[in-house]
Amino acid sequence: MDRRNRTVSKKVEGVRTSDGAGVRLTRIIGSGRMMELDPFLLFDEFKSDNPDDYIGGFPDHPHRGFETVTYLIAGVVDHADSAGNSGTLQPGGAQWMTAGRGLVHSELPKQKEGMLWGFQLWVNLPADSKMVPPRYQDIPPEAIPHARLPGGAVARVLAGQAFGVTGPVQGIVTIPLYVDISLPPDTSLSVPVEEGKSAFVYMIQGEGKADGTTLTAGTLGQLSDGDIVKLAAGNSGCRVFVVAARPLNQPVARWGPFVMNTDEEIQQAIEDYRAGRIRD
Repeated sequence: MDRRNRTVSKKVEGVRTSDGAGVRLTRIIGSGRMMELDPFLLFDEFKSDNPDDYIGGFPDHPHRGFETVTYLIAGVVDHADSAGNSGTLQPGGAQWMTAGRGLVHSELPKQKEGMLWGFQLWVNLPADSKMVPPRYQDIPPEAIPHARLPGGAVARVLAGQAFGVTGPVQGIVTIPLYVDISLPPDTSLSVPVEEGKSAFVYMIQGEGKADGTTLTAGTLGQLSDGDIVKLAAGNSGCRVFVVAARPLNQPVARWGPFVMNTDEEIQQAIEDYRAGRIRD
């Protein structure tokens, strides 16, 4: 069967901003440069060895109607919510939280110094799943499988299937793919990405190419449709995310931490939060 290459249809560099209690971060999806990429609503990178940039963390705040995906490369983050759930994200670990009908939670750095480096992705939920019960999938580093590939490339698979490996995140309605790939200098790799899914690549470190388009660290490449993306590393190697999910093609109404389908549903979410009905 002929393969159809995914090309880079748009390049996006993030915007420096702050969120939570003053956490300095770079917003790649969710800024004026790219408001959303259905079903992806937001994509942030936070990276700093200055505690003043992250120490305030993200104190108690609500969510309803979507999922948050946190992936940590360096540092330690504690999380807790209004239903009594709690845990600690370690370097190389991840959390896929389905907020559903709503909860109030916090994410606070456990460390007082050193490098904190991670990413948060927001994934929309379809109308018939927006009010499901909240659910956490906490993934310790050792539970994320990896594939060692010809040429020395390594792929860590958080969600979906790639290179004969299945990621630990399960039961997500948008059927996502989330792969963290390290490529040695001057090597290449073809990554299967299911046709029909929205997809992007994000260069974490180094410089490389996606189907011939150069991407430097901190740059997102939105991908056209197809079933494979060809990656190539520069002479210093690179590290890159490949992320994809089924688009919802539904109206989006959003207000801060709430993402629904209509303005009326947003108003109901605000009223529920003020009345204390978004707690678990």
